[in-house]
Amino acid sequence: MILPIIADYPILPPFGFLVLLAWRLLRPGLWPIWAAGIFGAVDDVFSGQPFGNAIFSWSLAMIIMELIDSRYVWREFWQDWFLAAFFITGFIILSALINYLFKIPVSPFLLLPQITLSICLFPLILRSAAWIDSKRLAT
Repeated sequence: MILPIIADYPILPPFGFLVLLAWRLLRPGLWPIWAAGIFGAVDDVFSGQPFGNAIFSWSLAMIIMELIDSRYVWREFWQDWFLAAFFITGFIILSALINYLFKIPVSPFLLLPQITLSICLFPLILRSAAWIDSKRLAT
């Protein structure tokens, strides 16, 4: 969203949301649930989405993840990746629906490359967050 690239349709993954998911799945107790509202507000300011889109979506994702964590304590990588794919797909589709309410139509077929790229890129974001976390804990 800050790169000087003009595109006709969305292709870049929502990096802020991917980082939030990675940190939440890696360290569940690191950020409180209300932090998603603040991070979402910052994303709304910089992304050009209608204000409140990311606040609502990110907070909803954090609440659902908290419910999942209270139910299933132990997960492995594949389950985390499936959860991330579910949340990424839901976030992108919900953002498109909110944009449609504000008369900014986006074809659902044009969202498929963005969803696919985001899901495929998530393990790299998760690995980066794990590396940063290991450096954080080492000091």
